Amino acid sequence: MAYSQTINLVTGDTLPELTFTLKDSQSAASGKTLDENDSATWAPIDITGGSVKLRIRELGSTTVKSTLNCTVTDATSGKVATNFPTGTLDTAGTFEGEIEMTFANGGIQTVYDLLKLKVRSDFD
Repeated sequence: MAYSQTINLVTGDTLPELTFTLKDSQSAASGKTLDENDSATWAPIDITGGSVKLRIRELGSTTVKSTLNCTVTDATSGKVATNFPTGTLDTAGTFEGEIEMTFANGGIQTVYDLLKLKVRSDFD
């Protein structure tokens, strides 16, 4: 499975806030020529009236450990944010995250690439 990035975290933390810009790799951004290998050329996904969540599971598991509801910060630009509610980062290990969008019309689209989250134990 392809991972878009690795995020390093510490058990017990509730931050950092994660921000995502959701983009369509099949459509060119305004004023850009589409390059499938350059996300800066991809058009943002308009999520007006929709919602986005980040689901997290331990690497190798099929059980979802946490579902984080994202806040839409700029719907037409595809921008969302979330943090880690207390208890989310309660276990050290390697996890993977999946971003799922639900559009205003009820359609669901999941981002193909996953996020990798590496969580280490804190000193306390």
